Amino acid sequence: MSSRTQSWIPGPEDNGRVKLRKRLVHIDSNLGDLEVQKLKFLCRDFVPSRKLEKASSALDIFDHLIYEELLSEEDTFLLAELLYIMKQNLLLKYLSYTKEQVKGLLPTRKQVSPFRNLLFELSEDIDSESLKGMIFILKESLPKVETPTSLSFLEHLEKQAKIDADNLTLLENLCNTSAPHLMRKIEKYKREKKEAEQKEKELLSASSINQIRQALPASSSEETVYRMDRKHRGYCVVINNQNFTSLSERQGTNKDAECLKHVFQWLGFNVDMRVDVTKERLDKVLQEYKSHPDHADGDCFVFCVLTHGQFGAVYSSDQALIPIREIMSHFTAQQCPGLANKPKLFFIQACQGGEIQPSVSIEADAVNPESGEPLLEESVPAEADFLLGLATVPGYVSFRHKTEGSWYIQSLYNNLKKLVPRHEDILSILTAVNNDVSRRGVMMKQIPQPQYTLRKKVIFPVPLREPPESFH
Repeated sequence: MSSRTQSWIPGPEDNGRVKLRKRLVHIDSNLGDLEVQKLKFLCRDFVPSRKLEKASSALDIFDHLIYEELLSEEDTFLLAELLYIMKQNLLLKYLSYTKEQVKGLLPTRKQVSPFRNLLFELSEDIDSESLKGMIFILKESLPKVETPTSLSFLEHLEKQAKIDADNLTLLENLCNTSAPHLMRKIEKYKREKKEAEQKEKELLSASSINQIRQALPASSSEETVYRMDRKHRGYCVVINNQNFTSLSERQGTNKDAECLKHVFQWLGFNVDMRVDVTKERLDKVLQEYKSHPDHADGDCFVFCVLTHGQFGAVYSSDQALIPIREIMSHFTAQQCPGLANKPKLFFIQACQGGEIQPSVSIEADAVNPESGEPLLEESVPAEADFLLGLATVPGYVSFRHKTEGSWYIQSLYNNLKKLVPRHEDILSILTAVNNDVSRRGVMMKQIPQPQYTLRKKVIFPVPLREPPESFH
Protein backbone atom coordinates (compact mmCIF):
# COMPACT_ATOMS: atom_id res chain seq x y z
CA MET A 1 0.00 0.00 0.00
CA SER A 2 1.40 3.44 -0.91
CA SER A 3 2.17 6.08 1.69
CA ARG A 4 -0.44 8.29 0.08
CA THR A 5 -3.09 5.65 0.68
CA GLN A 6 -1.92 5.05 4.23
CA SER A 7 -2.06 8.74 5.12
CA TRP A 8 -5.59 9.26 3.83
CA ILE A 9 -8.28 9.12 6.49
CA PRO A 10 -11.87 9.27 5.23
CA GLY A 11 -14.23 11.77 6.77
CA PRO A 12 -17.77 10.88 7.86
CA GLU A 13 -19.21 11.89 4.48
CA ASP A 14 -16.91 9.43 2.72
CA ASN A 15 -17.67 6.40 4.90
CA GLY A 16 -20.52 5.13 2.74
CA ARG A 17 -18.50 5.55 -0.44
CA VAL A 18 -15.48 3.79 1.06
CA LYS A 19 -17.62 0.87 2.25
CA LEU A 20 -19.08 0.52 -1.23
CA ARG A 21 -15.65 0.51 -2.85
CA LYS A 22 -14.42 -2.13 -0.39
CA ARG A 23 -17.34 -4.34 -1.35
CA LEU A 24 -16.60 -3.74 -5.03
CA VAL A 25 -12.99 -4.84 -4.50
CA HIS A 26 -14.28 -8.15 -3.06
CA ILE A 27 -16.53 -8.62 -6.08
CA ASP A 28 -13.68 -7.80 -8.48
CA SER A 29 -11.39 -10.35 -6.83
CA ASN A 30 -13.94 -13.06 -7.60
CA LEU A 31 -14.33 -12.21 -11.28
CA GLY A 32 -11.91 -13.61 -13.85
CA ASP A 33 -11.11 -12.31 -17.33
CA LEU A 34 -14.09 -14.09 -18.90
CA GLU A 35 -16.51 -12.58 -16.36
CA VAL A 36 -15.04 -9.12 -17.01
CA GLN A 37 -15.76 -9.54 -20.73
CA LYS A 38 -19.34 -10.56 -19.92
CA LEU A 39 -19.73 -7.55 -17.64
CA LYS A 40 -18.41 -5.22 -20.34
CA PHE A 41 -20.92 -6.65 -22.82
CA LEU A 42 -23.86 -6.23 -20.44
CA CYS A 43 -22.83 -2.61 -19.76
CA ARG A 44 -22.78 -1.56 -23.43
CA ASP A 45 -26.02 0.39 -22.95
CA PHE A 46 -24.74 2.18 -19.85
CA VAL A 47 -21.09 3.06 -20.49
CA PRO A 48 -19.63 4.60 -23.69
CA SER A 49 -17.97 1.97 -25.89
CA ARG A 50 -14.62 3.76 -25.90
CA LYS A 51 -14.42 3.59 -22.12
CA LEU A 52 -15.46 -0.05 -22.05
CA GLU A 53 -12.78 -0.98 -24.54
CA LYS A 54 -10.11 0.53 -22.27
CA ALA A 55 -11.45 -1.20 -19.14
CA SER A 56 -9.11 -4.00 -18.06
CA SER A 57 -10.85 -5.06 -14.85
CA ALA A 58 -14.23 -5.10 -13.18
CA LEU A 59 -13.06 -2.19 -11.01
CA ASP A 60 -12.65 -0.04 -14.13
CA ILE A 61 -16.23 -0.81 -15.10
CA PHE A 62 -17.49 -0.10 -11.57
CA ASP A 63 -15.76 3.27 -11.72
CA HIS A 64 -17.58 4.11 -14.94
CA LEU A 65 -20.93 3.04 -13.46
CA ILE A 66 -20.28 5.27 -10.44
CA TYR A 67 -19.34 8.15 -12.74
CA GLU A 68 -22.53 7.66 -14.75
CA GLU A 69 -24.47 7.67 -11.44
CA LEU A 70 -25.71 4.16 -12.05
CA LEU A 71 -24.01 2.75 -8.98
CA SER A 72 -23.88 4.33 -5.55
CA GLU A 73 -23.86 3.43 -1.88
CA GLU A 74 -27.62 4.15 -1.82
CA ASP A 75 -28.47 2.11 -4.92
CA THR A 76 -26.52 -0.97 -6.00
CA PHE A 77 -29.37 -2.74 -7.78
CA LEU A 78 -28.01 -2.38 -11.32
CA LEU A 79 -24.83 -4.22 -10.33
CA ALA A 80 -26.92 -6.82 -8.50
CA GLU A 81 -28.94 -7.30 -11.69
CA LEU A 82 -25.76 -7.69 -13.75
CA LEU A 83 -24.34 -10.30 -11.37
CA TYR A 84 -27.67 -12.13 -11.35
CA ILE A 85 -27.71 -12.29 -15.15
CA MET A 86 -24.12 -13.59 -15.10
CA LYS A 87 -25.19 -16.23 -12.55
CA GLN A 88 -22.69 -14.85 -10.02
CA ASN A 89 -25.28 -15.20 -7.27
CA LEU A 90 -22.76 -15.87 -4.48
CA LEU A 91 -21.39 -12.36 -4.99
CA LEU A 92 -24.78 -10.75 -4.32
CA LYS A 93 -24.05 -10.93 -0.59
CA TYR A 94 -21.54 -8.09 -1.01
CA LEU A 95 -24.44 -5.91 -2.15
CA SER A 96 -26.77 -7.13 0.61
CA TYR A 97 -29.00 -8.97 -1.84
CA THR A 98 -30.01 -12.59 -2.29
CA LYS A 99 -30.81 -14.32 -5.56
CA GLU A 100 -34.49 -14.47 -4.61
CA GLN A 101 -34.61 -10.75 -3.73
CA VAL A 102 -33.11 -9.71 -7.07
CA LYS A 103 -35.46 -12.01 -8.98
CA GLY A 104 -38.45 -10.54 -7.14
CA LEU A 105 -37.39 -6.94 -7.85
CA LEU A 106 -36.59 -7.39 -11.54
CA PRO A 107 -40.16 -6.87 -12.86
CA THR A 108 -40.19 -3.30 -11.52
CA ARG A 109 -36.50 -2.35 -11.31
CA LYS A 110 -34.69 -4.06 -14.18
CA GLN A 111 -32.45 -1.80 -16.23
CA VAL A 112 -30.73 -4.22 -18.60
CA SER A 113 -32.71 -4.20 -21.84
CA PRO A 114 -34.49 -7.34 -23.11
CA PHE A 115 -32.32 -7.18 -26.25
CA ARG A 116 -29.09 -7.17 -24.20
CA ASN A 117 -30.45 -10.03 -22.11
CA LEU A 118 -31.29 -12.01 -25.23
CA LEU A 119 -27.83 -11.63 -26.75
CA PHE A 120 -26.20 -12.63 -23.49
CA GLU A 121 -28.39 -15.73 -23.12
CA LEU A 122 -27.68 -16.73 -26.72
CA SER A 123 -23.94 -16.29 -26.19
CA GLU A 124 -24.11 -18.62 -23.20
CA ASP A 125 -25.89 -21.31 -25.25
CA ILE A 126 -23.96 -21.13 -28.52
CA ASP A 127 -21.59 -24.11 -28.44
CA SER A 128 -18.27 -24.26 -30.29
CA GLU A 129 -19.66 -26.16 -33.28
CA SER A 130 -22.58 -23.75 -33.73
CA LEU A 131 -20.23 -20.77 -33.44
CA LYS A 132 -17.89 -22.32 -35.99
CA GLY A 133 -20.78 -22.62 -38.45
CA MET A 134 -21.90 -19.03 -37.94
CA ILE A 135 -18.35 -17.72 -38.41
CA PHE A 136 -18.02 -19.74 -41.62
CA ILE A 137 -21.23 -18.24 -43.04
CA LEU A 138 -20.07 -14.66 -42.37
CA LYS A 139 -16.35 -15.23 -42.87
CA GLU A 140 -15.84 -12.46 -45.47
CA SER A 141 -17.38 -9.79 -43.24
CA LEU A 142 -15.64 -10.68 -39.98
CA PRO A 143 -12.42 -8.99 -38.81
CA LYS A 144 -9.21 -11.01 -39.12
CA VAL A 145 -8.70 -11.93 -35.47
CA GLU A 146 -8.17 -15.07 -33.49
CA THR A 147 -11.21 -17.30 -33.18
CA PRO A 148 -13.84 -15.08 -31.53
CA THR A 149 -15.99 -16.10 -28.59
CA SER A 150 -19.75 -16.28 -29.02
CA LEU A 151 -19.97 -13.03 -27.05
CA SER A 152 -17.47 -11.12 -29.20
CA PHE A 153 -19.13 -12.53 -32.32
CA LEU A 154 -22.54 -11.15 -31.33
CA GLU A 155 -20.93 -7.89 -30.21
CA HIS A 156 -19.36 -7.51 -33.65
CA LEU A 157 -22.74 -8.00 -35.36
CA GLU A 158 -24.24 -5.33 -33.12
CA LYS A 159 -21.38 -2.86 -33.66
CA GLN A 160 -21.75 -3.29 -37.41
CA ALA A 161 -25.49 -2.54 -37.07
CA LYS A 162 -26.34 -5.93 -38.55
CA ILE A 163 -28.61 -6.71 -35.61
CA ASP A 164 -30.47 -4.53 -33.15
CA ALA A 165 -33.50 -4.67 -30.88
CA ASP A 166 -35.86 -4.32 -33.86
CA ASN A 167 -33.90 -6.28 -36.46
CA LEU A 168 -33.00 -9.90 -35.72
CA THR A 169 -33.25 -11.22 -39.28
CA LEU A 170 -29.56 -12.08 -39.65
CA LEU A 171 -29.43 -13.64 -36.19
CA GLU A 172 -32.52 -15.73 -36.93
CA ASN A 173 -30.99 -16.97 -40.19
CA LEU A 174 -27.74 -17.90 -38.46
CA CYS A 175 -29.53 -19.73 -35.65
CA ASN A 176 -31.88 -21.49 -38.04
CA THR A 177 -28.87 -22.88 -39.88
CA SER A 178 -26.34 -23.51 -37.11
CA ALA A 179 -28.24 -23.56 -33.82
CA PRO A 180 -31.97 -24.19 -34.34
CA HIS A 181 -32.43 -24.93 -30.62
CA LEU A 182 -31.89 -21.21 -29.93
CA MET A 183 -34.87 -20.11 -32.02
CA ARG A 184 -37.17 -20.55 -29.01
CA LYS A 185 -35.33 -17.80 -27.16
CA ILE A 186 -35.58 -15.44 -30.12
CA GLU A 187 -39.28 -16.17 -30.60
CA LYS A 188 -39.90 -15.58 -26.90
CA TYR A 189 -38.08 -12.23 -27.08
CA LYS A 190 -40.10 -11.13 -30.12
CA ARG A 191 -43.37 -12.21 -28.51
CA GLU A 192 -42.67 -10.38 -25.25
CA LYS A 193 -41.45 -7.28 -27.12
CA LYS A 194 -44.67 -7.18 -29.13
CA GLU A 195 -46.76 -7.55 -25.98
CA ALA A 196 -44.83 -4.75 -24.24
CA GLU A 197 -45.25 -2.44 -27.24
CA GLN A 198 -48.97 -3.16 -27.35
CA LYS A 199 -49.27 -2.37 -23.66
CA GLU A 200 -47.48 0.94 -24.14
CA LYS A 201 -49.73 1.86 -27.06
CA GLU A 202 -52.77 1.17 -24.93
CA LEU A 203 -51.38 3.33 -22.13
CA LEU A 204 -50.74 6.15 -24.55
CA SER A 205 -53.91 5.84 -26.61
CA ALA A 206 -56.21 8.78 -26.94
CA SER A 207 -58.84 7.03 -24.85
CA SER A 208 -56.40 6.58 -21.99
CA ILE A 209 -55.46 10.24 -22.09
CA ASN A 210 -59.13 11.23 -22.17
CA GLN A 211 -59.80 9.02 -19.15
CA ILE A 212 -57.04 10.83 -17.25
CA ARG A 213 -58.56 14.17 -18.17
CA GLN A 214 -62.09 13.11 -17.28
CA ALA A 215 -60.92 11.89 -13.89
CA LEU A 216 -59.73 15.37 -13.01
CA PRO A 217 -62.26 17.55 -11.16
CA ALA A 218 -63.25 20.60 -13.18
CA SER A 219 -64.09 22.62 -10.08
CA SER A 220 -60.57 23.35 -8.89
CA SER A 221 -58.07 25.21 -11.08
CA GLU A 222 -55.24 23.87 -8.91
CA GLU A 223 -56.22 20.35 -9.91
CA THR A 224 -56.56 21.08 -13.64
CA VAL A 225 -53.50 23.29 -14.18
CA TYR A 226 -49.89 22.46 -13.33
CA ARG A 227 -48.34 24.58 -10.59
CA MET A 228 -46.23 27.49 -11.82
CA ASP A 229 -45.46 29.22 -8.50
CA ARG A 230 -42.35 27.52 -7.15
CA LYS A 231 -38.99 29.22 -6.58
CA HIS A 232 -38.08 29.17 -10.26
CA ARG A 233 -39.69 28.21 -13.55
CA GLY A 234 -37.13 25.55 -14.37
CA TYR A 235 -34.46 24.74 -16.95
CA CYS A 236 -34.63 24.83 -20.72
CA VAL A 237 -31.84 22.89 -22.45
CA VAL A 238 -31.23 23.61 -26.15
CA ILE A 239 -29.11 21.15 -28.15
CA ASN A 240 -28.13 22.95 -31.36
CA ASN A 241 -26.25 20.78 -33.87
CA GLN A 242 -25.11 22.71 -36.93
CA ASN A 243 -21.92 20.91 -37.94
CA PHE A 244 -21.48 17.15 -38.33
CA THR A 245 -18.69 14.74 -39.16
CA SER A 246 -19.93 14.21 -42.71
CA LEU A 247 -23.62 15.19 -42.82
CA SER A 248 -24.59 18.54 -44.33
CA GLU A 249 -24.30 21.72 -42.30
CA ARG A 250 -27.67 22.85 -40.89
CA GLN A 251 -27.65 26.48 -42.01
CA GLY A 252 -30.26 28.61 -40.25
CA THR A 253 -30.27 26.57 -37.05
CA ASN A 254 -28.58 29.33 -35.04
CA LYS A 255 -31.59 31.55 -35.72
CA ASP A 256 -33.81 28.83 -34.22
CA ALA A 257 -31.54 28.44 -31.20
CA GLU A 258 -31.52 32.17 -30.47
CA CYS A 259 -35.31 32.35 -30.78
CA LEU A 260 -35.74 29.48 -28.31
CA LYS A 261 -33.27 31.09 -25.93
CA HIS A 262 -35.06 34.45 -25.98
CA VAL A 263 -38.61 33.16 -25.69
CA PHE A 264 -37.92 30.69 -22.87
CA GLN A 265 -35.86 33.26 -20.97
CA TRP A 266 -38.84 35.57 -21.34
CA LEU A 267 -41.02 32.82 -19.84
CA GLY A 268 -38.70 32.64 -16.82
CA PHE A 269 -36.56 29.61 -17.66
CA ASN A 270 -32.84 29.27 -17.12
CA VAL A 271 -31.65 28.45 -20.64
CA ASP A 272 -28.62 26.24 -21.22
CA MET A 273 -27.38 26.30 -24.84
CA ARG A 274 -25.16 23.46 -26.09
CA VAL A 275 -23.66 23.58 -29.59
CA ASP A 276 -22.52 20.69 -31.84
CA VAL A 277 -23.07 18.05 -29.18
CA THR A 278 -21.43 14.62 -29.59
CA LYS A 279 -23.04 11.43 -28.27
CA GLU A 280 -20.67 11.41 -25.29
CA ARG A 281 -21.40 15.03 -24.43
CA LEU A 282 -25.14 14.47 -24.79
CA ASP A 283 -24.93 11.54 -22.37
CA LYS A 284 -23.23 13.84 -19.85
CA VAL A 285 -25.85 16.56 -20.34
CA LEU A 286 -28.65 14.04 -19.80
CA GLN A 287 -26.97 12.67 -16.67
CA GLU A 288 -26.40 16.22 -15.38
CA TYR A 289 -30.03 17.25 -15.75
CA LYS A 290 -31.44 13.90 -14.70
CA SER A 291 -29.92 14.45 -11.26
CA HIS A 292 -30.02 18.27 -11.12
CA PRO A 293 -30.83 19.30 -7.52
CA ASP A 294 -32.69 22.45 -8.63
CA HIS A 295 -35.52 20.44 -10.18
CA ALA A 296 -37.04 20.10 -6.72
CA ASP A 297 -37.80 23.85 -6.63
CA GLY A 298 -38.72 24.23 -10.31
CA ASP A 299 -42.10 24.21 -12.04
CA CYS A 300 -41.26 22.62 -15.36
CA PHE A 301 -38.51 21.25 -17.62
CA VAL A 302 -37.96 21.92 -21.34
CA PHE A 303 -35.55 20.09 -23.65
CA CYS A 304 -35.10 21.18 -27.27
CA VAL A 305 -33.10 19.37 -29.98
CA LEU A 306 -32.18 20.99 -33.30
CA THR A 307 -30.43 18.48 -35.55
CA HIS A 308 -30.71 15.99 -38.40
CA GLY A 309 -32.93 12.97 -37.78
CA GLN A 310 -34.54 9.73 -38.87
CA PHE A 311 -37.58 7.74 -37.77
CA GLY A 312 -37.97 8.23 -34.01
CA ALA A 313 -34.35 9.28 -33.56
CA VAL A 314 -31.95 12.23 -33.81
CA TYR A 315 -28.28 12.57 -34.74
CA SER A 316 -25.50 13.79 -32.47
CA SER A 317 -22.81 15.95 -34.09
CA ASP A 318 -20.57 12.87 -34.41
CA GLN A 319 -23.49 11.13 -36.15
CA ALA A 320 -24.59 8.65 -33.53
CA LEU A 321 -28.30 7.95 -34.01
CA ILE A 322 -30.07 8.38 -30.67
CA PRO A 323 -33.69 7.30 -30.12
CA ILE A 324 -35.89 10.14 -28.87
CA ARG A 325 -37.30 7.73 -26.32
CA GLU A 326 -33.80 7.20 -24.90
CA ILE A 327 -33.45 10.95 -24.34
CA MET A 328 -36.86 11.29 -22.70
CA SER A 329 -36.47 8.20 -20.52
CA HIS A 330 -33.89 10.01 -18.36
CA PHE A 331 -36.65 12.18 -16.94
CA THR A 332 -39.26 9.68 -15.79
CA ALA A 333 -40.34 9.92 -12.16
CA GLN A 334 -38.16 6.94 -11.28
CA GLN A 335 -35.04 8.29 -13.00
CA CYS A 336 -35.59 11.94 -12.07
CA PRO A 337 -37.68 12.24 -8.88
CA GLY A 338 -37.26 16.03 -8.79
CA LEU A 339 -39.48 16.32 -11.89
CA ALA A 340 -42.15 13.87 -10.72
CA ASN A 341 -45.68 15.24 -11.30
CA LYS A 342 -44.27 18.22 -13.21
CA PRO A 343 -44.62 18.88 -16.95
CA LYS A 344 -41.66 17.80 -19.07
CA LEU A 345 -41.76 19.34 -22.54
CA PHE A 346 -39.58 18.14 -25.43
CA PHE A 347 -39.40 19.95 -28.76
CA ILE A 348 -37.58 18.25 -31.65
CA GLN A 349 -36.66 20.01 -34.89
CA ALA A 350 -35.51 17.10 -37.05
CA CYS A 351 -36.88 15.10 -39.94
CA GLN A 352 -38.53 11.76 -39.25
CA GLY A 353 -38.08 10.27 -42.70
CA GLY A 354 -39.18 10.93 -46.26
CA GLU A 355 -37.31 12.50 -49.18
CA ILE A 356 -38.07 15.63 -51.12
CA GLN A 357 -36.25 18.04 -53.42
CA PRO A 358 -36.71 21.47 -51.82
CA SER A 359 -36.06 24.84 -53.41
CA VAL A 360 -32.69 26.56 -53.20
CA SER A 361 -33.39 28.44 -49.95
CA ILE A 362 -35.15 25.57 -48.16
CA GLU A 363 -33.48 22.47 -46.74
CA ALA A 364 -34.88 19.30 -45.15
CA ASP A 365 -33.45 17.89 -41.92
CA ALA A 366 -33.65 14.31 -43.24
CA VAL A 367 -30.84 11.75 -43.51
CA ASN A 368 -31.11 8.48 -45.46
CA PRO A 369 -34.76 7.81 -44.59
CA GLU A 370 -35.85 4.20 -44.50
CA SER A 371 -39.14 2.46 -45.09
CA GLY A 372 -41.63 1.92 -42.31
CA GLU A 373 -43.28 4.56 -40.17
CA PRO A 374 -43.27 3.83 -36.42
CA LEU A 375 -45.90 5.35 -34.23
CA LEU A 376 -44.86 8.55 -32.48
CA GLU A 377 -46.26 7.14 -29.24
CA GLU A 378 -43.31 4.77 -29.13
CA SER A 379 -41.02 7.72 -28.35
CA VAL A 380 -42.96 8.91 -25.30
CA PRO A 381 -42.40 7.19 -21.94
CA ALA A 382 -45.44 5.29 -20.71
CA GLU A 383 -46.16 7.58 -17.76
CA ALA A 384 -47.84 10.91 -17.13
CA ASP A 385 -46.60 14.51 -17.49
CA PHE A 386 -44.71 14.27 -20.80
CA LEU A 387 -45.16 16.23 -24.00
CA LEU A 388 -43.24 15.60 -27.21
CA GLY A 389 -43.55 18.27 -29.87
CA LEU A 390 -42.13 16.92 -33.12
CA ALA A 391 -41.57 19.16 -36.14
CA THR A 392 -43.25 16.63 -38.41
CA VAL A 393 -45.17 13.39 -38.30
CA PRO A 394 -43.16 10.13 -38.65
CA GLY A 395 -42.28 9.45 -42.26
CA TYR A 396 -42.02 13.07 -43.39
CA VAL A 397 -39.46 15.83 -43.63
CA SER A 398 -39.35 19.11 -41.74
CA PHE A 399 -38.16 22.26 -43.46
CA ARG A 400 -35.54 24.80 -42.45
CA HIS A 401 -34.75 28.09 -44.22
CA LYS A 402 -31.02 28.69 -44.58
CA THR A 403 -31.22 32.14 -42.99
CA GLU A 404 -34.66 32.44 -41.39
CA GLY A 405 -34.68 29.17 -39.42
CA SER A 406 -37.11 26.25 -39.45
CA TRP A 407 -40.83 26.55 -40.05
CA TYR A 408 -41.65 24.69 -36.84
CA ILE A 409 -39.36 26.48 -34.37
CA GLN A 410 -40.15 29.91 -35.80
CA SER A 411 -43.87 29.22 -35.50
CA LEU A 412 -43.43 27.91 -31.95
CA TYR A 413 -41.48 31.06 -31.07
CA ASN A 414 -44.08 33.41 -32.54
CA ASN A 415 -47.09 31.61 -31.10
CA LEU A 416 -45.61 31.45 -27.59
CA LYS A 417 -45.06 35.23 -27.75
CA LYS A 418 -48.59 35.81 -29.02
CA LEU A 419 -50.65 33.30 -27.03
CA VAL A 420 -49.00 33.09 -23.59
CA PRO A 421 -50.24 36.66 -22.82
CA ARG A 422 -53.75 35.40 -23.70
CA HIS A 423 -53.43 32.65 -21.06
CA GLU A 424 -53.56 29.88 -23.67
CA ASP A 425 -52.29 26.44 -22.59
CA ILE A 426 -49.41 24.70 -24.39
CA LEU A 427 -51.65 22.27 -26.33
CA SER A 428 -53.70 25.16 -27.71
CA ILE A 429 -50.47 26.90 -28.67
CA LEU A 430 -49.22 23.79 -30.45
CA THR A 431 -52.55 23.53 -32.28
CA ALA A 432 -51.91 27.04 -33.57
CA VAL A 433 -48.39 25.98 -34.57
CA ASN A 434 -49.84 23.01 -36.50
CA ASN A 435 -52.22 25.30 -38.36
CA ASP A 436 -49.48 27.81 -39.09
CA VAL A 437 -46.90 25.31 -40.38
CA SER A 438 -49.39 23.25 -42.41
CA ARG A 439 -50.34 26.39 -44.38
CA ARG A 440 -46.78 27.10 -45.42
CA GLY A 441 -45.36 25.96 -48.75
CA VAL A 442 -47.09 25.09 -51.98
CA MET A 443 -45.33 22.03 -53.36
CA MET A 444 -43.80 21.17 -49.97
CA LYS A 445 -45.98 20.38 -46.98
CA GLN A 446 -45.14 19.82 -43.32
CA ILE A 447 -47.48 18.98 -40.43
CA PRO A 448 -46.10 18.92 -36.88
CA GLN A 449 -47.48 16.40 -34.40
CA PRO A 450 -47.53 16.67 -30.61
CA GLN A 451 -47.84 13.55 -28.47
CA TYR A 452 -48.50 13.86 -24.77
CA THR A 453 -49.45 12.24 -21.49
CA LEU A 454 -50.05 15.52 -19.67
CA ARG A 455 -52.64 15.24 -16.89
CA LYS A 456 -53.31 18.94 -16.60
CA LYS A 457 -53.02 22.13 -18.61
CA VAL A 458 -49.63 23.78 -18.95
CA ILE A 459 -50.29 27.53 -18.73
CA PHE A 460 -47.24 29.73 -18.35
CA PRO A 461 -47.70 32.86 -16.20
CA VAL A 462 -47.71 36.02 -18.30
CA PRO A 463 -44.28 37.68 -17.98
CA LEU A 464 -44.25 41.25 -16.69
CA ARG A 465 -42.01 42.48 -19.47
CA GLU A 466 -42.84 42.61 -23.17
CA PRO A 467 -42.14 39.53 -25.32
CA PRO A 468 -38.81 39.48 -27.21
CA GLU A 469 -38.72 41.32 -30.51
CA SER A 470 -38.24 39.40 -33.72
CA PHE A 471 -34.62 39.64 -34.86
CA HIS A 472 -32.52 38.78 -37.89
